[in-house]
Amino acid sequence: MEYGQFCPIAKASEIIGEKWTILIIRELLMGATRFNELQRGLSLISPTILTKRLNYLVESGLVAKKKIPAQMGYEYFPTQACKELLPVMKLLGDWGMRWARNNMSDNDYDPELLLLYLQRSVQFDKLIGNETVIRFKFTDINDMPDWWLIAKNNEIDVCVKDPGKEVDVYFTCAIKTMIDLWMGDASYRQAVKNGDLKVVGPSAMTKDIFSWLNRSVFADLPAANEIK
Repeated sequence: MEYGQFCPIAKASEIIGEKWTILIIRELLMGATRFNELQRGLSLISPTILTKRLNYLVESGLVAKKKIPAQMGYEYFPTQACKELLPVMKLLGDWGMRWARNNMSDNDYDPELLLLYLQRSVQFDKLIGNETVIRFKFTDINDMPDWWLIAKNNEIDVCVKDPGKEVDVYFTCAIKTMIDLWMGDASYRQAVKNGDLKVVGPSAMTKDIFSWLNRSVFADLPAANEIK
């Protein structure tokens, strides 16, 4: 895609303006390196499009592609040029929180993306014991309403099938409620008080879940209509 303009915004758009490209960069900057990790954060992208976009980012100098030692496949890493997009991505997200979050549709409430973000948000040093199992039941989802996070040895896995482990904390709510809480659009205590969220577990972990779970980096931004 070429705009035929010397404007630096136009030249930047030629590289990052294609559909999915900015979200691929988002995932790379958040630590995803393998093809399946990138797909997990971009659930609707086809493997063909993801491959095409990654190859173009490699050609454009934003991504370094490396063979995985003794394995099939490749890993993808952001170059310095890509890393310098981080403040741009943060500003774009700030704008989206202020001006675009009223455009949410039911299709945007993706439990897989939510669990990926929650997985990245857990603060291991604030958990209790060597293993912590957290179960989420989303009351407004028929297909795969139950999800588990299992934190052990500074690693955390997401399961959609019962891992057969003793659960430490249970969350029961609508998917929108959990997303609103993590994004900062709703109060944890108010959600519990109103009955929108039911939490069962030791008080050290349920009194304030954000003592061990980081919220979104955009959580403190007010919407545009709240700014006077």
